Amino acid sequence: MSGDAGAGVWQADPVSSDEGVPDGDPGWTWDPSLYRGSAEYYAIGRAAYPGEIAEVLRAELDLDGSGRLLDVGCGPGSLTLLLAPLFAEAIGVDPDADMLAVAGRLAAERQVPNVGWRRLRGEELPADLPRIRVATFAQSFHWMDRPRVARAVRGMLDDGGALVHVSATTHRGVDTDLELPHPQPPYPEIATLVQRYLGTRPRAGQGVRTSGPTGGEDAIYRAAGFTGGRQVEVPGRLVDRTTDQIAASTYSLSSSAPHLFGDRLDAFDADLRRLLAAASPSGRYSEQLDSIRLHLWR
Repeated sequence: MSGDAGAGVWQADPVSSDEGVPDGDPGWTWDPSLYRGSAEYYAIGRAAYPGEIAEVLRAELDLDGSGRLLDVGCGPGSLTLLLAPLFAEAIGVDPDADMLAVAGRLAAERQVPNVGWRRLRGEELPADLPRIRVATFAQSFHWMDRPRVARAVRGMLDDGGALVHVSATTHRGVDTDLELPHPQPPYPEIATLVQRYLGTRPRAGQGVRTSGPTGGEDAIYRAAGFTGGRQVEVPGRLVDRTTDQIAASTYSLSSSAPHLFGDRLDAFDADLRRLLAAASPSGRYSEQLDSIRLHLWR
């Protein structure tokens, strides 16, 4: 299905066969199965971005409802939908068709009319997209050929435009000694269970990702022509979670995406839920989320 990207319609553009290799892991190549089966779980299992992000960016970037947002690697629109009201138009791009289908459904449910979706990898930018006022990367830049994508995005920005790199962890909280209303999720035990089914080498699509980018974003952005790098921190918060949300957070990860388990998925899910029930018979958990850092580049 195709249509106007600004009209909230997903365009099923072909994904380029020139896949590229993430600059931090020359032994691994991206493939379309990276998050296969994860889209619905991603929307349920990842904690929502707090509204404070929108307020911070409104003030820092003088956003007034005009211009265009480009969210690169948007997934199911977690950040796109939060920020769309700050712009005249928002575009989320992602290579996973299921992620975009979920994003489109959520946009309709939340009545966000000014957002559209394009099936594109970051390496395909600028494609035929229009110029933009703000670009965002939220938990996505590390999957890309970062220098190549940074240069492409820099060339798409309007004069005075900005790039926002969002450093966040939304699939789980941080360990804390605080007294919480409910038990913390048993993440070490979940990791051990995943390894029992999938092995100790981290799976990523059809391959194994033995390493990845270890930072260096500042140098990459500067080499692409960006200046600044101002950092603004949004404090973490305490959240309550359910068994279904913790299970969904497991399946939202590329290293434990549903397709990786094959015909053992039902067995894994049963073991996972037994583990979670033992950790919290009430099915309720509490987590302290880490702070979110917004890196602003011009």
